[in-house]
Amino acid sequence: MSMNTILITGGAGFIGSNLTEYFLNKGYKVRCLDNFATGHRHNVAPFCENTDYTLIEGDIRDLEVCQKAVEGVDYVLHQAALGSVPRSIKDPITSNDVNVSGFLNMLVAARDAHVKRFVYAASSSTYGDSESLPKVEDVIGRPLSPYAITKYVNELYADVFSKTYGIECIGLRYFNVFGRRQDPNGAYAAVIPLFVKQLMSHESPKINGEGNYSRDFTYIDNVIQMNELAMLTDNPEAINTVYNTAVGDRTTLNDLVKYLGEYLGEFDSEILNIKPVHGPNRLGDIPHSLASIEKAKSLLGYQPTHTIDNGLKEAVKWYWENLK
Repeated sequence: MSMNTILITGGAGFIGSNLTEYFLNKGYKVRCLDNFATGHRHNVAPFCENTDYTLIEGDIRDLEVCQKAVEGVDYVLHQAALGSVPRSIKDPITSNDVNVSGFLNMLVAARDAHVKRFVYAASSSTYGDSESLPKVEDVIGRPLSPYAITKYVNELYADVFSKTYGIECIGLRYFNVFGRRQDPNGAYAAVIPLFVKQLMSHESPKINGEGNYSRDFTYIDNVIQMNELAMLTDNPEAINTVYNTAVGDRTTLNDLVKYLGEYLGEFDSEILNIKPVHGPNRLGDIPHSLASIEKAKSLLGYQPTHTIDNGLKEAVKWYWENLK
């Protein structure tokens, strides 16, 4: 195991840096590829003195950069992407360039380098306008945003590459991942770190809509587990497919704000009195998201370690210690 090398694209981002930390601690050699468009240097600073860690600053839209990054690599964990539904609505061309053309570059480079397996970040946005709950991998609807289209195209390309070129691919449909290192700043900050930041600043969190939309919020440690299981599984039935990466439970935005207020209130009692405000619904948002995780349990042996409750408590503690 200690001789295996993993390439983590987007390795300076929230999920990528957590994966980097985990696999370095497990004895792997880890190579990070990032252009720092959305990732942060402070996320990778703790690893730079580690002789098993290599940082390549580059863009997945450059095929030569991708080819250099995969040289001698055993596994690819592809996290690099331009996230955010609103960002893709505002600028669909750049989202497509990164998420589709960049993804194709990485697939071609991984194929030519004969990597053992290509595990990539897919998205729950692929379910689109499908109203069925819970979300089961084989039943999807029509995409509701350019971002959702790009992530579905990733799945189609991975499927074609596995059938045409024999490269082993596994997609992980992430459901609203949260946890340590998730950036609370910027126009496209995810809802949990944004709400935490607002509450810690004694500001009212702004909820899009009435707050009844629900999400299957998934703590980062569950996502790390799924990446490891997908990377290492030797079950032939588990390869060349996609998996929901979630907990199998859903929380409304109103309840989310309530929980965050309670947990942060243990550090600052004034936060207990802060009430949210409501704005219009956001374009491209799926009303409800709840994953079936039976396929991941059955084929990969997935057992989530964190519920929304203990995940939020750990995340809130991290933010309190690192944002103050």
